[in-house]
Amino acid sequence: MKAVAYKKVVIKVGTNVLTRGDGMPDLAVIEHIAGQVAEMKRSGTHVILVSSGAVGAGRSLMPGLDDLSRVVRRQVLASLGQVKLMQIYDSFFGPKGFFCAQVLATKEDFRDRQHYINMKSCFLALQRDNIVPIVNENDVIAIDELMFTDNDELAGLVAAMTGADALLILTNVDGIYDGHPDSPDSRLLAEIDPDDKAVAGRILPVKSSFGRGGMQTKLRIARKTAGVGIETFILNGKKKDIITTVLTGGKAGTRIIPKAQLSNIKKWIVFNDVAYKGQVVVNDGAVSALLSEQAVTSLLPVGIIRIEGSFMKGDLIQICNQGGDLIGLGIARYDAENARRWIGETGRKPLVHYDYLFIEKSIKE
Repeated sequence: MKAVAYKKVVIKVGTNVLTRGDGMPDLAVIEHIAGQVAEMKRSGTHVILVSSGAVGAGRSLMPGLDDLSRVVRRQVLASLGQVKLMQIYDSFFGPKGFFCAQVLATKEDFRDRQHYINMKSCFLALQRDNIVPIVNENDVIAIDELMFTDNDELAGLVAAMTGADALLILTNVDGIYDGHPDSPDSRLLAEIDPDDKAVAGRILPVKSSFGRGGMQTKLRIARKTAGVGIETFILNGKKKDIITTVLTGGKAGTRIIPKAQLSNIKKWIVFNDVAYKGQVVVNDGAVSALLSEQAVTSLLPVGIIRIEGSFMKGDLIQICNQGGDLIGLGIARYDAENARRWIGETGRKPLVHYDYLFIEKSIKE
């Protein structure tokens, strides 16, 4: 086998990869994926597997449940299906000498900083020896406001949290096309710049057959992940040896070109951009200073015009210009009450220090 190009990898496997056309688990595909992951582990690569399929596995055990609400039905099916899903993975990894470790998460685990640090410590401990961490959304306790868009979002969060070199998003098409994948006139895009927003406009807003997301979600997450410095691929997970091909430097699917690596805290800020507690409006001088490429700048009270909402020390806040355009996100060093008291004053400590500030002109989707 060729040398592996990456040391830390997150692989997301979608429901449409893991299931047959009738919605039942595709054991041949799951076994092949397990074999590729085992091969990567033996080569010294740390692999985290983000796997969908629990609800589908539960549905194969207990169809119906029409008397239950949508949320409760999903909880019941996930409860049943997660056990079956892990049994399937264990049946394929066990004979190869690997243990499966189950990690279930909700969006709140990533938003709360202490939960985030605890989960990161767990992942780092699991990325060793003969353990394969298998991550899924905790559908049993997740309700709408705690749910990820789908496991693509969860995979991006895990990749950012663990400092992965690469994220592989496995789906049932070869990658991103410049038209409908079934059209003979469509061309597979081998590479995409994460700043190229025109690509999204050419993707049809169609969700996958059994999952919650679609290609638009995959591209959005892939752009965000590549934007923080993680090389990201969208691949056909049903193709033979697709994982080992890409991880050993081969060409396949669509590659989203990574930007410069950000610090761990800035990755957390980027991936929790909807969890902000307040908003800070700054003047034109502050905007120019924050966006300057000549020097790094913290957000000082002297450049603040207005504080909206309520936040405490340590909360995530938005930074906007006077026109309401979002220019950045940061972690507040003190609460909104003190921030309002010091608006426009010089000689005060920064509301957001540069190390805890993410500035990006194109941060809005």
